[in-house]
Amino acid sequence: MTMTPFDDSAVKIAEYLLQIKAIKLQPEQPFTWASGWKSPIYCDNRKTLSYPQIRTFIRQQFVSLINEKFAMPDVIAGVATGGIAIGALVAQEMGLPFVYVRSEAKKHGLTNMIEGEIEAGQTVVVIEDLISTAGSSIKAVEALREKGCNVKGMVAIFTYGFDIASEQLKAANCITNTLCDYNTLVEVALKHLYINESDLASLKEWRENPSTWKQS
Repeated sequence: MTMTPFDDSAVKIAEYLLQIKAIKLQPEQPFTWASGWKSPIYCDNRKTLSYPQIRTFIRQQFVSLINEKFAMPDVIAGVATGGIAIGALVAQEMGLPFVYVRSEAKKHGLTNMIEGEIEAGQTVVVIEDLISTAGSSIKAVEALREKGCNVKGMVAIFTYGFDIASEQLKAANCITNTLCDYNTLVEVALKHLYINESDLASLKEWRENPSTWKQS
């Protein structure tokens, strides 16, 4: 998993995410994730949709990244729920069809896992808002492959950069690029005084061992 080479844009996205509190850093008052993990960071990139300037910047960075890394796919696919809206904006900008992949198949009706029109043999780029362990992302990729699609790769707004995510994406043979990552975010947060020097060690420890951080 790699980050876009557009370093200036990665810094800009980190600044935006911090400014609108799409990402919050609280090493001394950690959040509790659904998994039970304690975390100094909370990320909700859906907040970017409420800010036209920010969502436009992210959309354009995605378009540039897709054109550079994957050329023109046949279809853009968003991962529910965070990747749906931004994925549709990217598809609109590129003049491409859009589908989205549910977290699980519907329990009624057509029992679809993928919503929208897609055919075997089509090339797809997957859009995510956030990569944590990559489990839901890989599930979406596998659903598209089961339809006979050629998944060219995946792009995401932000990644925590967990080793488990990188390993799983590599095992799934899914090329992944992100607009911003944890290390960039922490550097920007320190520069703009969202955190202080004394927070850095704790933030590094969490990134290396998120499942055991502050569990005692």
